[in-house]
Amino acid sequence: MPLDIRELPAPLDAELAEKLRTVDFPTLGHYLEEGFCDPLLQRMAGTAKLVGRAVTVRITATDSTMLHHAAGIVGPGDVVVVDCGGDRRHAPLGEVVVNALASRGAAGAVVDGLCTDIDALREVGLPVFAYGRTPLTTKLHGIADGSLCAPVSCGGVPVSAGDLVLGDANGLIIAPAERLAAVIDEALADDAKEPALVAELWDGKPLGSLTGATESLRQLR
Repeated sequence: MPLDIRELPAPLDAELAEKLRTVDFPTLGHYLEEGFCDPLLQRMAGTAKLVGRAVTVRITATDSTMLHHAAGIVGPGDVVVVDCGGDRRHAPLGEVVVNALASRGAAGAVVDGLCTDIDALREVGLPVFAYGRTPLTTKLHGIADGSLCAPVSCGGVPVSAGDLVLGDANGLIIAPAERLAAVIDEALADDAKEPALVAELWDGKPLGSLTGATESLRQLR
């Protein structure tokens, strides 16, 4: 495929982003099925909750030229999402790229592949998600193949530039802002009720009676 370089997406909606920083991400799993990345794609570095807009990058298996370009133009709140074309041998993301992203205020990085320099990445502290680690790195071959801000795939999820990237120790969600906006208020309301529910469990009340599951089963008999 030829080079495909597009404009950066629109900025994050500040109100929605703040709500997403507050919600417990697994609560979104009560309302959504789409957008959940492969659970093997896990956080390798950083401890902060990740909320940001996707800046999509597609590279070839061995050439990270497009990623180096992207790392120089991202801004605060951006999450670079790297599609390696299915490669699981080379690491395009290491100490230099992650420092470049962090120095520009990026929120994090996600690679549908591997990372390297893990000790340095953890020292920087930027949230980095990958399938694993390797000392075999990509090179700057300058191959005329790749894209910036075009649709990609990451963790089995289709990703468009401007989608919202949510990540924590549980894994990753990548979804359009409007899809998350449709469920965020209900999810926050659920989170607000959860402490009282847990307290009732410790008071001896059965979970099924509190959630209605037991009554549903009774009606099915």
